Amino acid sequence: MARDPQLPEALPPDGACYPQILRGTSYLWWRSLLGVVFGLSLYLLLTSVVTQVVLGISWGVVGAGEAYADWARRALAFEVPAGMIAANLGIATLVPICWVLMAIVHQVRPRWLSSVQPRLRWRYLLISAGVALVVLNGVTLIPMALASSPVTVAVQPGFWAFLVVLLLTSPLQAAAEEYFFRGYLMQALGSLVAHPAFGVVVSAVLFALMHGVQNPALFVNRLGFGLLAGILVWRTGGLEAGIGAHVINNICAYVIAGLTSSIAAVRAISSVSWTDSVIQLGGFALFAVLALLVGRSLKLRTRVDLSLGR
Repeated sequence: MARDPQLPEALPPDGACYPQILRGTSYLWWRSLLGVVFGLSLYLLLTSVVTQVVLGISWGVVGAGEAYADWARRALAFEVPAGMIAANLGIATLVPICWVLMAIVHQVRPRWLSSVQPRLRWRYLLISAGVALVVLNGVTLIPMALASSPVTVAVQPGFWAFLVVLLLTSPLQAAAEEYFFRGYLMQALGSLVAHPAFGVVVSAVLFALMHGVQNPALFVNRLGFGLLAGILVWRTGGLEAGIGAHVINNICAYVIAGLTSSIAAVRAISSVSWTDSVIQLGGFALFAVLALLVGRSLKLRTRVDLSLGR
């Protein structure tokens, strides 16, 4: 099924919005279904394999004679930085998975995953990250500062090593999730029906489900993030705002935890209150509105325009 390099590049429909980029010259409905099945299967398989390989190498280097099973359990609970490295690099494999699915299953160049231009629009990504830094941290820190029992700074042991790992690997992990859920899955699912909202909604549901055991409030929180990020991709024509928000949210959540409680405590979260869920979603919604306004001010292209070049 590999694309013949001598054949012309399969192109999306001229004027298509981001979720329907795959409804182009190479479109066949079964390609999208096959790609979704392969993508989810490879997600479950390769992320686990890569995580375990990195864990094994790390244990050999820093395990200090501790039994592998015990050390791996502590590592994956983010009690030691090596576990964060392993988990983030495992998820980062979603990027090459997306590339392979685009090139082989759909016969479309992977660059169409970044945006309708088709490339990553770095200026918009960096501005979006700056907006997310202010908005999402404001939503988190202001209630903490106004609480009846003020939170005190108590830096956890090993925080600085965790900080280095966070800064180096969290952007890879967050971007990979955006490329897979808001990128490939949204395009593959969005190509199945005439309305792009189908891809936005179903990819958001899969995003929430694939994040494991959670109570209803946390599920709604993750579903809401997925929907808002998906709408941003649809309306701005690319992944940049979602990547910026995802990176900032993950880094700041762990940094705040490392300075006030522990990074392992954030890793272990499987439930939140409805109040916390609504507040966080309010922050994401405010970010989404501002990111849309920034996109309009930058006059971002939101639909494919083949006349402007590829």
